[in-house]
Amino acid sequence: MAPEATSAGGWSKKLAPYREPATGRSILEIVITVVPLAAIWALAWFLYGQGWWWAALLLTVPAAAFLVRLFMIQHDCGHGSFFGVKLANDWVGRAIGVLTLTPYDYWRTTHAIHHATSGNLDRRGLGAIEMLTLEEYRALPPLHRFGYRLYRHPLVMFGLGPAFVFFLMQRLPIGLMKQGWRPWVSVLGNGLAIAVGLGALIWLFGPAPVLLVNVVTMLLAATIGVWLFYIQHQFEGAAWSRSGSWKRDDAALAGSSHYDLPPVLRWFTANIGIHHVHHLSSRIPFYRLGRVLRDHPELQPLSRVGLWESFRCARLALWDEASGRLVSFREARAQ
Repeated sequence: MAPEATSAGGWSKKLAPYREPATGRSILEIVITVVPLAAIWALAWFLYGQGWWWAALLLTVPAAAFLVRLFMIQHDCGHGSFFGVKLANDWVGRAIGVLTLTPYDYWRTTHAIHHATSGNLDRRGLGAIEMLTLEEYRALPPLHRFGYRLYRHPLVMFGLGPAFVFFLMQRLPIGLMKQGWRPWVSVLGNGLAIAVGLGALIWLFGPAPVLLVNVVTMLLAATIGVWLFYIQHQFEGAAWSRSGSWKRDDAALAGSSHYDLPPVLRWFTANIGIHHVHHLSSRIPFYRLGRVLRDHPELQPLSRVGLWESFRCARLALWDEASGRLVSFREARAQ
């Protein structure tokens, strides 16, 4: 972490001017995301009807990219940063949640927990990818150790995991089941809306094109989403600390990555790669995060991870408190 970037400790004040959303811009961002997504799906259904299933399958790739962008808009709504009116954020977020298979109110609660605890070893829990310290892993019985290794295997984390989270896990308010009726209404309401929408699509186009186009689109988008979330906090140089030394701004800058993606991928991921700034001030709309980096160049090199180097991060699985870094299972064995 660059000391000059954090010594002032006044990032909330510095970033306050960027927090006000522009309603017209926000509406435009929704339009240029939803319209192309709907058009791609319509074209894919048409092509499938003509017998060109392979062309319909190819179109799930750009459809997934637009669906990821739509999820990022839902994400901003959850932070209350996309519109100036809470009601607008909430209902746009709930509507998008039907397409992203994400119960908005439930997810918003767990994601707020993630922001409040990110980088804190003593407060790991909801809204985050499970991570053990090296000592915790060594203390596990063999069967549990095997389970954690399996959970952390790339084929599970980025293969089976996304499908499990979005298709199954989010159908119940995991972790909030005893927190009253609101989480249940969010999850069950989202599930009911998904069932109605899916039933309507099957009635209009038949089960086969919906299975090929929409389900594959969702699987691809879910995989991309899980990868992005992973790389935002599991990267070479990431910092974690105990509650006694944990500070929000330090955790944001050193524990959240600047995933420096090419311009096209930055657009489709709605600047979510500028994650260290997002954790500094989650009320900044995604379309203003790039401007923050331009106005505050001292933030650009902090926790930076390039596209190609990011793939090496998939091996990181354990936090070594002795060395203060993430290590792989191979490194853990070597020690």
